Amino acid sequence: MKVLLLNGSSRTNGCTYTALEEITKVLKEEQIECEIVHIGNQPIRDCIGCNKCGDLHNACVFEDDSINELLKKAESADGFIFGTPVYYAHPSGRLLSVLDRLFYAGSGVFRHKPAAAIASARRAGTTASIDVLNKYFTIAEMPVVSSTYWNMVHGSTPEDVKKDLEGLQTMRNIGKNMAWLLKCIQLGKKHGIGIPKTEKAVWTNFIR
Repeated sequence: MKVLLLNGSSRTNGCTYTALEEITKVLKEEQIECEIVHIGNQPIRDCIGCNKCGDLHNACVFEDDSINELLKKAESADGFIFGTPVYYAHPSGRLLSVLDRLFYAGSGVFRHKPAAAIASARRAGTTASIDVLNKYFTIAEMPVVSSTYWNMVHGSTPEDVKKDLEGLQTMRNIGKNMAWLLKCIQLGKKHGIGIPKTEKAVWTNFIR
């Protein structure tokens, strides 16, 4: 079993990374393979709604950034943690551009796989940011992994985050709940409990 952790900050080893790293400690203790992927600080395209990905298999038509590489990693992952810094009470625009394209071009690689969103902030805007990220999970039928408090850490520097004992505890409990849920899913599959077959999508449009 493997968990892919996506660092949505422009800073490689900043506060968001520090929170994600705390989660990996528990996942490794639980014998869950994990990988933290930094989305980088280079330009990333927004989704332009061209629908060309419909002609491909879990891939975006644009190959000049990291999206298709991330989709390949997502295919082999069993669970996900998406981490973001808070910018103006909102997730990083960079991360949202990545998620828009990942979920539009390859929603099937995420479907029914557990996920959690975490946020890092100096002070506020965390709950609003987590709420935005959770929307990606619920529309893709992904079980949302919770913790013992809101999934957030506080601090202006990694050193500050390491002093946020409650925040770090919350991160560790996310790791424990993620490991538990993955093991439950694996055990269920061994006993014949498969992925639910949902109905074919029906789009209701009242505007004429």
